[in-house]
Amino acid sequence: MTTDPRVFSAWDATIVGLSVLAALYWIGTRRLAERRAPPRHVEQAAFIGGWLALLVAVLPWFDSAVIEHFSAHMPQHELMMLVGAPLLVAGRPLATCMWAMPPSWRRVVIAPLQHDLAARSMRVLTAPVVAWALHGAVLWIWHLPILYNLAVQSEPVHAIQHAMFVGTSMLFWSGLAYGRYGRSGYGAAVFFVFTTAVHTGLLGALIDVSRIPIYSVYADSPGSSHDAALAAQPAS
Repeated sequence: MTTDPRVFSAWDATIVGLSVLAALYWIGTRRLAERRAPPRHVEQAAFIGGWLALLVAVLPWFDSAVIEHFSAHMPQHELMMLVGAPLLVAGRPLATCMWAMPPSWRRVVIAPLQHDLAARSMRVLTAPVVAWALHGAVLWIWHLPILYNLAVQSEPVHAIQHAMFVGTSMLFWSGLAYGRYGRSGYGAAVFFVFTTAVHTGLLGALIDVSRIPIYSVYADSPGSSHDAALAAQPAS
C-alpha cells in the first residue's frame, strides 16, 4: 500500500469512517422516526453540514494541494476544526447512531459509556480549560517540522493528525456547548474561543514571517527551489 496521501482509495480509513457514520445516522434517524421521536431538524441539518465539511476536507484534491502548498493546509484544517467539528457536536449524532444497531450491540456499546469512570473522564476532558489546552497542544505539536513533514509524506500519519485535530476540536466544542457551567459558561466560551484564535494566529504569524523554509517537505519536492518553498509555506 502506498503512503502517498495523494493516492485516493475507496478503502481509505477516513472515507470509510465517514461512510459508516453517515449510514448509522441515516438508519438511526429512520428507526427513531418510526417511533415518532426523530432528531430535531436543526440537529439533522447540523450533522449533515458537519459531515459534508469533513468529507470535503479529506477529498484527494485537497490533500494533493496540501502536499504542494502549505497555504492549502490551513483552510483544510480550519474546515475540519471550525466547521465540521462544531456542527457535528451540534448534531448530537451519538444517540441517533446507537438506534441503528441491534439491541444486543447497543447494550454492549452503551455499557462502558455508562460506567462512572467514563462519565468522570468525559467531564474532565470536556472541561473548557482542559479541552482548550489539549486542542492547543495538539495544534502546536503537529506543526513541529519533524511531525508536519512526516504527516505530509505518510498517509497513515496524515490520518492520525486529522483524527487528533477533529477529536480535540469536538472535545473543545462539546465542553463549550454542553458543559454544566451555568451563566458563566457563556463568558468561558468567549474567552476560550478568543484565546484559541490568538494562539493559532500566533502560530500562523510565526510561519509567515520565517525567511527560511520551516518544512523541508516543500523544499525537497522535485523541481522546487528555496524561493518556491517559501512561496508555498505562508499560512495565510
